[in-house]
Amino acid sequence: MTDLQNSTDSIRVSIIVPVYNEIATLEEILTRVRAQHIEGIEFEIVVVDDGSTDGSREFLDTHPALYDQYLKNPKNLGKGGAVKCAMQAATGEYILFQDADLEYDPADYGIILEMVLRFDADIVIGSRFLSARWTRVFHFWNRIGNWVITNWFNLLFGTTWTDVYSCYLLFRKSLVPPEDLRTMRWEQQAEILAKASLKGQRFYDVGISYNGRTFEEGKKIRWYHTFVVLTTMLKVRLFG
Repeated sequence: MTDLQNSTDSIRVSIIVPVYNEIATLEEILTRVRAQHIEGIEFEIVVVDDGSTDGSREFLDTHPALYDQYLKNPKNLGKGGAVKCAMQAATGEYILFQDADLEYDPADYGIILEMVLRFDADIVIGSRFLSARWTRVFHFWNRIGNWVITNWFNLLFGTTWTDVYSCYLLFRKSLVPPEDLRTMRWEQQAEILAKASLKGQRFYDVGISYNGRTFEEGKKIRWYHTFVVLTTMLKVRLFG
């Protein structure tokens, strides 16, 4: 594919990479992101370090070729806080989230952005449960939690998503002004998707591959985050 970063006709996509103590995978994931070139798409890589203490910040300081914008939070604000800072700085028409570990493969950007190029999508989710080439088997109760969250969202918003808490959420930035975001932690993705779903019209699910980490390998989200996520969805549905 052709890199059209200098084309005035290309669609600008800001890839937001929140980082908190990910030194083991940081170089590889940013290298993979930087390697993506899709005709008609201009990528902007926005990295935000959320108070890392493991050397991630020092690595980012010395490798500016791996990103286009680099933000530093003076202390840990939580994933939502890091995302909000990055959204405020992002200049793209679309936002795409990328975790700093290796659970999700940037090689899947193509199928996600095809929905924008072909159908002018407002929201695209890369689903781990929809025609993926492969998915690493993960804990049963994590799958149940995901099922509950996804179906609760679909019930509230009349949608048919298959994986609302996939990292690969792409949305039109104008649907969710960052200054309107109220949440600062894991539940923020629920708030973003809910607000975008209320305003958008064209939604697409696409299948992606998934190489999930175990808790021993560094996975951070826990079962108890489910409750605040469900509550956040309900609040947005009732009060906007």
